[in-house]
Amino acid sequence: MTEAVNLGAIEEIRLLKARYVRALDTKDWPLLRSLLTDDMIADFREMPGGEPDERLMTNGGDAFVASVAAELDKATTVHHVHSFEIRFTGARDAEGVWAMDDHFWAGEGGDLAGRSRHGFGHYHDCYRKASGRWLIAKTRLSRIRVVRD
Repeated sequence: MTEAVNLGAIEEIRLLKARYVRALDTKDWPLLRSLLTDDMIADFREMPGGEPDERLMTNGGDAFVASVAAELDKATTVHHVHSFEIRFTGARDAEGVWAMDDHFWAGEGGDLAGRSRHGFGHYHDCYRKASGRWLIAKTRLSRIRVVRD
């Protein structure tokens, strides 16, 4: 890839991640699904100070969106990603690391009603270019700290 092609691809991936967090926070599930490969893997098992929660490992774009929608539908969330590092591993493959912080406020009617969580950590992503678009093929969240209310 030339430097100009790399810079264009980095911008496309940056916009992809921005749309991903916006889709989460606005609960735009069709948009979220459109950003993922069919075989996407999501690994959110890692939590500081605890054992990995196997329920937070998802295989497939449809399964991931269904899981996230069920978890966040009645919650309010705010996700921020920044300080990204992107490297290309092939002509149509890339990896990225993003510093992140997220806020979660549980909605009414659940076990966590009225509770909140503020997390800090990093997203570790793999991207694949398919049909002319960059998509998220894998995402793993490694949390450094979680503050619970």
